[in-house]
Amino acid sequence: MYDLTVRRRALAMLASGLSVSEVSRRTGANRSTIRAWRDRPAAGLSTTGTCPRCAETPHSPSPAGSYAYLLGLYLGDGCISPAGDPAKAVWSMRIFCADAWPGLRRECVAALRAVRPTNKVRIVPKQGCAEVNSYSKHWPHLFPQHGPGLKHQRPITLEGWQQEIVDAHPGLFVRGLMHSDGYRGVNRVRHGERCYAYPRYLFRNESRDILALCGRALDVLGVAWRHNKRNELSVARREAVALLDLHVGPKH
Repeated sequence: MYDLTVRRRALAMLASGLSVSEVSRRTGANRSTIRAWRDRPAAGLSTTGTCPRCAETPHSPSPAGSYAYLLGLYLGDGCISPAGDPAKAVWSMRIFCADAWPGLRRECVAALRAVRPTNKVRIVPKQGCAEVNSYSKHWPHLFPQHGPGLKHQRPITLEGWQQEIVDAHPGLFVRGLMHSDGYRGVNRVRHGERCYAYPRYLFRNESRDILALCGRALDVLGVAWRHNKRNELSVARREAVALLDLHVGPKH
């Protein structure tokens, strides 16, 4: 399956006088497909199943809440990598979910299916975890933070349309971040003979940019936080933890 932008590009080349073989060479689409586009240029031009960012008038993916959650998962512990023949430009969105939290895995699968309903979601068992993946030509369009190398070794900034989604759904975005690289547990502190225990959230990431995105979303939620380490932020005040519990809570 080729996306709508490839088809439109091929039709424009044919209209300019290029041969089917030359258009095939330039676009990577096979000749039989290009001939079918040439003979029926208006057939199948519905945007169903195509990428909202590749549409003639680009728009934000939906449902926005599912996208915000998936964005958090991806930035925290996900990756986009080539799948199969590079000439076909198919990409795999891969997110690893520990076996200890089956509920988190179900949420990950549901978010992938919601954002790309026309693509299959696979669960590949690994030692102690499972790789949840989905193939699509459009993952780099939907997650433009994709690039060579590790995330903390390159700038990570949100596009304007992504920031609008995050600002509208900060709780789901933080939920995705916490479900990937976050932790809710009990901190124990001893003062003399007394031992105090209280719940807190930690989010650890080597990317300063991703830490800043988490902090901004927490600010929108009104959740107090602080940097407790160079690569980690903490939510520990009682009222802040209670507020974040409404959006995240313990992994399950």
